[in-house]
Amino acid sequence: MGLNKKSVDDINVKGKRVLVRCDFNVPLKNGEITDETRIVAALPTIKKLLNDGGKVILCSHLGKVKNGPNEGESLAPVAKRLSEKLGKEVNFVADYNVTGEAATKAVEAMKEGDVVLLQNTRFRGKEETKPSEAGEAFAKELADLADDYVCDAFGSAHRAHASVAVVTKYITEKGGNNAVGYLMQKEIDFLGNAVENPVRPFVAILGGAKVADKLNVIDNLLEKADTLIIGGGMAFTFLKAKGYEVGNSLVDNEKIDYCKEMMAKAEKLGKKLLLPIDTTIADHFPDPIDGPIDVQIVDATAIPADKEGLDIGTKTAELYADAVKSAKTVVWNGPMGVFENPTLAAGTIAVAKALAETDATTIIGGGDSAAAVNQLGFADKMSHISTGGGASLEFLEGKALPGVVAADDK
Repeated sequence: MGLNKKSVDDINVKGKRVLVRCDFNVPLKNGEITDETRIVAALPTIKKLLNDGGKVILCSHLGKVKNGPNEGESLAPVAKRLSEKLGKEVNFVADYNVTGEAATKAVEAMKEGDVVLLQNTRFRGKEETKPSEAGEAFAKELADLADDYVCDAFGSAHRAHASVAVVTKYITEKGGNNAVGYLMQKEIDFLGNAVENPVRPFVAILGGAKVADKLNVIDNLLEKADTLIIGGGMAFTFLKAKGYEVGNSLVDNEKIDYCKEMMAKAEKLGKKLLLPIDTTIADHFPDPIDGPIDVQIVDATAIPADKEGLDIGTKTAELYADAVKSAKTVVWNGPMGVFENPTLAAGTIAVAKALAETDATTIIGGGDSAAAVNQLGFADKMSHISTGGGASLEFLEGKALPGVVAADDK
């Protein structure tokens, strides 16, 4: 995987129009932004381009846009918040066509240091389609607005969408640069390099509900990591594969043979594969999810047939924390249990605490683990928290991400 990409520090944008693909897919409630993390994360790249005299044209998707363009998924609130953050007006082009006449005029009128934000790219309806189905035309129109292109939307980098990957072809045709922004660069530096050239010992921790979601990640990380730790709901499929009774715990019966293969592979490669040695059980899943629940901790070999495992136990938490202590690189993706419940968050907290206290480079691979670390107050103790859910997983699988591949090599 080529990870040595041109960044915003390698291009000269003075007087040029720069199209920047951001990730402004922020949560909205009644038209108000409830979490501005993604907007704040985009600021360093935008400010760098503005300070260098670029004319900055921003684009992003927001939401899934199932029923066509609608004001509820317009980027108007983002434009407003961005204007406040940048201390200058962001000219929002509300046109649902995204790259139509209004956008062309707005870009033509730009001076150095100006910012234009285009409407939600998915309003066009061709953003996600295969290039042959007119995503190609949309990509070309986006490129027509600019001289250079910067991708800073890691959360979308695993998609070969018009505004993420296809646009680069047309920028190249006109002799422009395709670079990555600071956010993307950070993801490549941490996540990409952790998997490709980690400082050892390298410990990978995988949790979450299903084995099926992490098949290729488990396989790839077994080859790359020195120790692979399994927690969360997916651990019970491994325990069942070992012949243990797992009661009503979450099990992926179709993946039992796969788990056996992975355990055999770990042994063959001389890698440590750690599974829970005890588990926190209850009569049933908590309802509501954060409601009070009675639990007990039993050995992983002694789960009663009528109980359900919902978190790792205290001995397991110690075992996992110990494995992290001597590590130099740790990647963590997926909680250890039902972390949304205060009683069942103990395992996830123990792992987060162990990561917070180690000198290793600690990388949180997006999604639920990022949410858990933020929620539990350990975010500032981690080296890097990935901004992409699906993209982080695919990076950990060792897959080439279209949004990264499309950027020019240095």
